[in-house]
Amino acid sequence: MRVSVLESPGRLTLTERDTPRPGPDEVLVEVRAVGVCGSDTHYYEHGRIGDFVVESPLVLGHEASGVVVEVGERVDPSRVGQRVSIEPGVPCRSCPECLAGRYNLCPDMRFHATPPIDGSFAEFVAVHQAFAHPVPDTISDDAAALLEPLSVGVWACRKGGVGPGSRVLVTGAGPIGLVAIQVARAAGATTIVAADVNPRRLELARELGATHTVDSSAAPLAEGLAALDDGAGVTPQVLLECSGHGGATVDGLRALAPAGHAVLIGMGGDELALPLSLVQNRELVVTGTFRYANTWPTAIALAGSGAVDLDRLVTGHVGLADAADALTASRRDPGAVKTIVRPQS
Repeated sequence: MRVSVLESPGRLTLTERDTPRPGPDEVLVEVRAVGVCGSDTHYYEHGRIGDFVVESPLVLGHEASGVVVEVGERVDPSRVGQRVSIEPGVPCRSCPECLAGRYNLCPDMRFHATPPIDGSFAEFVAVHQAFAHPVPDTISDDAAALLEPLSVGVWACRKGGVGPGSRVLVTGAGPIGLVAIQVARAAGATTIVAADVNPRRLELARELGATHTVDSSAAPLAEGLAALDDGAGVTPQVLLECSGHGGATVDGLRALAPAGHAVLIGMGGDELALPLSLVQNRELVVTGTFRYANTWPTAIALAGSGAVDLDRLVTGHVGLADAADALTASRRDPGAVKTIVRPQS
């Protein structure tokens, strides 16, 4: 099979490898679509993310969908021909975190495209059958791949307690921010403010469910929020911080109502100067997120019903040979949101 391999920062090589054979509990998936994530781009450009360092050739890509073409000996053979979305992390399923239902925190997680585990920029991948989720025909191949970032949005809204009547601030209107907006809307949030410096993404945020937008390049966030609703202002109860920008994080915390929840999603620097007196005096709850757990059924239901539009995020397609172009699309085009690699092309 053909596979795109990261040999070193900035260098992808299209090569051939043996097609994998599924293990006893695995299915072999012919990969139809792979979304490009910011983490893929970061590995491509820098060769590392925090403690995860690319020390040997690595296959990128962890947002994937495809069709089951072969099954292992302990898997129901009727699964052949099934369209699936791949949940890219397989936990050990026996440690205390897994047994508590927090399998995203499993210390022995094997996660696609995270060194040294290969990802999905390949024509075929073998995955554990429990993490190849069947999808209905109402979900396209592209959208089935994007159930992975949608799961990030689902997990973030759960961590923030977003529900009917919530007032939500989303800082950063990139792919994760845009799915978080849609999940918040589906969860019943009545006020959803999107803040970003990119006017095109703010326009898309409105199309996908934001009730208000703030151009953070034009005025400080506090001023932008104060000017909303004819001067009455908006005081969010939940911050979904998707930019990874330290300044946006602190400004978002300062905007929260007392007893508000801040969910830190975006990847930025390793350290942040936290306004501790603000957190204490307002009794803010500040939490991080690390991937997701038990989100695929909800994500499939949201996308399959039309409550979330994932196809609207797709701004380009490339074949496997041009995967490098997909990894740099957002750097070159401010209008790019999500580029899809099609390994069969």
